[in-house]
Amino acid sequence: MGDTPECDPGQVEPGAQQRAGDDPGRGPARAESLADLLGGRSGAVDATLPPVAFAAGWLLGGESVWAGVGAALAVGAVVAVVRLRRGDRPRSVLIGLLAVCVAALIAVRTGRAENFFLIQLLSNAASALLWTVSIMVRWPLLGVLVGAVLGQRSRWRRDPALLRGYGRASWVWTATYVLRLAVFVPLYLGGQVLGLVVARVALTWPLVAAALAVSWMVLRRSLPPGHPGLRHPVTGEPAA
Repeated sequence: MGDTPECDPGQVEPGAQQRAGDDPGRGPARAESLADLLGGRSGAVDATLPPVAFAAGWLLGGESVWAGVGAALAVGAVVAVVRLRRGDRPRSVLIGLLAVCVAALIAVRTGRAENFFLIQLLSNAASALLWTVSIMVRWPLLGVLVGAVLGQRSRWRRDPALLRGYGRASWVWTATYVLRLAVFVPLYLGGQVLGLVVARVALTWPLVAAALAVSWMVLRRSLPPGHPGLRHPVTGEPAA
């Protein structure tokens, strides 16, 4: 998910949660966070730069879609190079750059500046649906993402407490996509290009940070006292 991605809402160091559970009066040691597992702050910030560049080019070019597209593509290419040098996965970088190119193509072909944001609108609608379905079929996407990062495959699903917690916490992420749609759709239909840019910035990193914090809180509170934490699903079988 492009916007799933960041902040430091809680710790998930191997064994840290178990120690915290054994001693409720002592907080977990500072180590890797849920934000580290799901993606860094830089990814969400990077995603906002091409739309901001598009709006700047559009304004400076006398509301020219071509000027906006040129600025967005230039900034998108720079962001891609920076991400590669930063060590981001090439596939992730390519997908991000491709999204900018497709958005630019749609805007140019239609001649409407607001259509630069159409991909973002559609991706949020698809994400809201996908997260909802994942919860309904008991494969909550938050668990899928964290489980993949931790190399657990589907072991977390055999822990009823984790399955329940990931399901509840995934509703937080579903709500972020619904909120974006509630804001983006009226702005898009009204052709409010600058409003779309402001909304894109405000509802990317700040909203992702809030979702990380709230979903982590929901997940932690869903686990029973003494549960060893995300890295140690209670499955009744020896840990790998």
